[in-house]
Amino acid sequence: MLRGGSGAPTVLLLHGLGATADVWDGLTALLDRAWVAPDLPGHGGSAWLDGYTFGTVADAVAGLVDPRGTVVVGHSFGGVIGLHLARVPGVRAVVGLGIKVAWTGGELDRAAALARKPPIIHPTREDAATRFQRVAGLVGLQDDVPAAALTRDGDGWRTTHDPRTFAVGDPAVAPLLAAAPVQVVLARGEHDPMVSRDQLTALVPDAVDLPGLGHNAHVEAPAALLPVLAPLR
Repeated sequence: MLRGGSGAPTVLLLHGLGATADVWDGLTALLDRAWVAPDLPGHGGSAWLDGYTFGTVADAVAGLVDPRGTVVVGHSFGGVIGLHLARVPGVRAVVGLGIKVAWTGGELDRAAALARKPPIIHPTREDAATRFQRVAGLVGLQDDVPAAALTRDGDGWRTTHDPRTFAVGDPAVAPLLAAAPVQVVLARGEHDPMVSRDQLTALVPDAVDLPGLGHNAHVEAPAALLPVLAPLR
């Protein structure tokens, strides 16, 4: 768990599938208010769950919402968790960045197949680190791999990410948006291959495009999120 800053409302930062809280380091250095960034269940230094749904992961982190005021910012998988937290007392707004909102049956089947495979044991720490960066989409973006993201396993190394998280299924974003009692902002990097602008604007008319950025926009250019966050108080 990482936290810092001061001032309200608190910003709760939720990373994407396969990543850790460290992906927010660039943004937290720029924030002018209190923030907290956990490793989500099944990731980094956090415990594994018996099973994963978006709801069970949201329940596991709901206690981090400051009832005096919280803006939830979630990337991809974490963005869906943020939408599930929208009804928690204290949440004032939710920002969902790079949420893949449209899934085919084939994509869901492939994700479920990944979830059934055991963790891959790599011969070296470097190989496991490469696996971590690939799954988290951080190749070329984040050189340092957090210590909590890797662990010894027998004579080899593996990532601490629980592959069963791949089985969370279709996020069903539209009904989550309809049920949200607070402001929701959906944003994407202009070049994000996971979600198109048309897909977002079909859900919300004021979707935000972040020029020149990709799926991990918060890592590529953390300052690009500041104009999105500024009015959310």
